[in-house]
Amino acid sequence: MMDRPQQERWLVVLVALHSLAVGVVLLGAPRWAAALGGWGEVDTVFFIRQGGIFHVVVATGYLMEYFRHGTVRLLLAAKGMATVFLLLSWLGDSTGAWAIPFAALGDGVMGLAVWWISRRTVHTSRRDPRS
Repeated sequence: MMDRPQQERWLVVLVALHSLAVGVVLLGAPRWAAALGGWGEVDTVFFIRQGGIFHVVVATGYLMEYFRHGTVRLLLAAKGMATVFLLLSWLGDSTGAWAIPFAALGDGVMGLAVWWISRRTVHTSRRDPRS
C-alpha cells in the first residue's frame, strides 16, 4: 500500500494529466469537443482553444508547484474556482449543455480529494518555507 506522500503525488499527477488531456482535446478538436459537451455547432473556435491552452498551462503549473515546493495551492485554487464558475454557469445556462454539471462535479471531487490527502500528508523535505 502507498504511504500518504505517494498517494498525494499520484493524485496530483493524475489531476494534472486529466487537465492536460482536456486541454489537448480542446486545442486539437474544438468543434468536436463543443458538440460532445452539448453545445452543438459553434461559430468560432478561438475561445475553445483558449480554454484548451489554459488547461495545459494550469496542468503544468500543478506539476511545477508540487515537484518544486511540495504544495498544491494552485491546484486547490483552480479546482475551487472552476467548481464555483461551472455551478454558476450551469444554473444560468440556457443551452442545455450536459457537460457543465459533470465538469463541476469532477473538478469539485478532484479538488476535495487533493485537499483531503494533502492536509493529512506530512512533508519533511519539500515544504514551502512560507507556509
